[in-house]
Parts: sequence; structure tokens; C-alpha cells
Amino acid sequence: MQKDNDKLEILGVGIDPIAMDEALQKLDDMILERKQNYVCVCSNHGIMESQKDDRLREIINSSQMATPDGMSIVWTCKLFGHSQVNRVCGTELMLAFSELSAKKGYTQFYYGGAEGVPEKLAENLCKKYPGLKVVGTYSPPFRPLTKEEDDAIVEMINELNPDVIWVGLGLPKQEFWINDHLGRINSPVMIGVGAAFDFISGKVKRAPEWMQRSGLEWLYRLSQEPKRLWKRNLYHPIFLYKVFLQRMGINNKHK
Repeated sequence: MQKDNDKLEILGVGIDPIAMDEALQKLDDMILERKQNYVCVCSNHGIMESQKDDRLREIINSSQMATPDGMSIVWTCKLFGHSQVNRVCGTELMLAFSELSAKKGYTQFYYGGAEGVPEKLAENLCKKYPGLKVVGTYSPPFRPLTKEEDDAIVEMINELNPDVIWVGLGLPKQEFWINDHLGRINSPVMIGVGAAFDFISGKVKRAPEWMQRSGLEWLYRLSQEPKRLWKRNLYHPIFLYKVFLQRMGINNKHK
């Protein structure tokens, strides 16, 4: 089912069936317009979590862009007739837009990751893309922030006035954080990129490229962190089954 805003509805979640070039152009337009926008990088994990979390589904569906992260999403988009779509995952989007930002002078802020991770992330990106402007980083504690702490962070970010805030808290925490700070943070773009912080900082090793292209990155990540990821990876067959039902017109419900 195609939505009026050109998003493809997959199990009740609107995904932009786009490739990287179009995603970069949309981000560029958001910054130039200077309106408040946010972007969700959406894998089948996000879609399946949205089946049981109405708030998460509404946040993704209200985003200015929800990119197809994961080959299962790309294959689903192609199944529904979007032959031009390619994978736009958090890590690759972050790298590509950092390169563009270095050329155009857009400023970055990194929120998330364990202690030291956003700083190492910034260091690696600035080395890779000379001229990239990073105005600040923050690694939140592993507990809810007090109102006073959160207000102070909002004030700090607004004073630094970054063009893009990259949020690496993992799904759904990063989507909830972005939603909670809409209207409070003045930056034109906030993007939830999950594990990209760990990958680009070097804390976690990425799967070989052939596994990424063939849709097996989930298997590699499972082998690296089985205790943390085994439940999430049960989603893969369930997702494919539900997509099959949607394609056959047997069951279009998202719950």
C-alpha cells in the first residue's frame, strides 16, 4: 500500500523507498530550510517493534524520512515495485553525510554511546573527512536523566547550534529521545543511527562487506553479541512471513 507522501507502508510503518543519493539530498534540503526535522533509520527490527509499540510506530511514521536499513527492507521495497531503492543504513548514512558536511561546512553534534565513544567517533570522522566541523559530544549515563540534567544538555546543544544531531542510543531509546526533544532543540535535523556510533568509533567490528550486501550482517552481529541480540534476530523469519502475507493481500494489519 502506497501512502500519499510517497512512503511505502510495510506492516503499518512508512518507509521511504530511496537510495543514498536521494537521502543525502533530503538531508541537505532539511538543513537549508532550517525547519525542525528528524530522520529514522529503520530496519526490520524497528518495524517489528512497532507492531507492539504504538508510540514508536507513530514516531517513525511522523518522521520526515525513514530510510531502508537492512537488505530485508530493501528486498521488500523491490517486491512492491521500487526497483531504485538501496540500503541506507545508519553507518553509511553517517559517513556519506559527514563527507558532504565537510564540503559544505555543516556542523555536527554526537549524542549517545558509552563513555569515550562519541569522542572517538568524532576523532575518526574528522580524520577521514578533513574540514568536518564537530561542535560537541555527549555520552549520557546509563540511567534516566533528571529534569535539571536534561535542561542543561538542551541549553548546551542550543548554544552550540549544530546543523545535525546524531543520536546513538539504540532503538527505541533514540527515537523516544528525539521525540521528547522536538520543539526544545533548535537544530534542523536529528537522526537516530543506533550502532553506527560503535562501528565508526571502532568499538565494534562490522561484518565483512559481502555479508552486508547479501543480507547476512545480522548473522555476523549475532555471532559477536549472542546474549544481547538473539531475541532481536528471531524477528527475521517473522518479518518475512508477515511481508509475504501483506504482499498476498491476506493480512494487512500491523498488529
